[in-house]
Amino acid sequence: MDVFDILDRLVAFPSVAGRPNGDIVGWVATYLAELGTQVTVLPGPEGDRSNLFATIGPANVPGYILSGHMDVVPASEPQWSSNPFALRQEGERLYGRGTTDMKGFLAAALAAVPTLAGLRLARPIHLAFSYDEEVGCRGVPHLIARLPELCAKPLGVIVGEPSGMRAVRGHKGKAAARVIVNGRSGHSSRPDLGLNAIHAMAAALSAAVDEAEGLTHGPFDLAFEPPYSSLQAGVVAGGHQVNIIPDTCMLDLEARAIPGVDPASLLAPVRTRAEALATEGFRIEWSPMSAYPAMSLPPDAPLAGLLYALTGEAPLAAVSYGTEAGLYQAAGFDAIICGPGDIDRAHKPDEHILTSELAASQRLIEALGAHCAA
Repeated sequence: MDVFDILDRLVAFPSVAGRPNGDIVGWVATYLAELGTQVTVLPGPEGDRSNLFATIGPANVPGYILSGHMDVVPASEPQWSSNPFALRQEGERLYGRGTTDMKGFLAAALAAVPTLAGLRLARPIHLAFSYDEEVGCRGVPHLIARLPELCAKPLGVIVGEPSGMRAVRGHKGKAAARVIVNGRSGHSSRPDLGLNAIHAMAAALSAAVDEAEGLTHGPFDLAFEPPYSSLQAGVVAGGHQVNIIPDTCMLDLEARAIPGVDPASLLAPVRTRAEALATEGFRIEWSPMSAYPAMSLPPDAPLAGLLYALTGEAPLAAVSYGTEAGLYQAAGFDAIICGPGDIDRAHKPDEHILTSELAASQRLIEALGAHCAA
């Protein structure tokens, strides 16, 4: 199978984050096993989805991990011009959910396996395919925890998120949380008998706005746009109708932090203000939704130098989106981003990747193999 055949098969699996993924994991495991690759399926604690880890070459020697996620965001937008889970080609464009984010990279890695296997690698190349990245990098921590039993400590991790095949050394960290204010319902004509949850949530929302404004004053990291950490209220929901005192209100928050700043700490002032509402009779629920740390690889790191040599371009300092690379770095592994496609095409109707981008990604992986065989 070539890279296009493999991408066609991968896109056909509607592996939306948060759902069982046995079909796509089973297909990838079978494909790799038929090529004589060492494959380990790693079930997650949810019981209905798994990570997958595979090794080409000697597992007991330090090598490199090619990291990607098998899940995709939903494709419910009406603007799709064709079935999002059936690969469609128009010229150089290949349309389908996940083509760019990030089944294109998975297809390139899988298509390169026969070449890698024929190189008699002195250093191994591992494939680490995760689940539920799109809902907060929930699957990969379980995979990372198993790495000591699966392989020697890797020399580096290449996360194949769409970067236009330009290596990237950094990204911000992220934390998201949901706060629910529970009050007491009643007729709007007797506000004295109820507890208006929307009115109460205004205090927490005001704290979020104040914190967001304060972050614009620093600290700064000029590698990023914007060059400071940020916080926003993304969703507010509450109430039933205008003449009923609302007994619940929900607020979803997100913080993005420059390296050196704990993203969860940016949400703390909002949590403190929300929980203070308990003194007024409200019941407060605070639920973390997702979190991953920032990633920052020094420009003189050997992994950055290797990607410079393989791509012919100096790695970029940073991108605005986040990846699993921060979790790998937090676990003690050098990590860098480099993959096919453009992030601006992701999470949109008619997501697509170019045939030339797939070919370039496969060539890079095979060049990494040649480096590991030298």
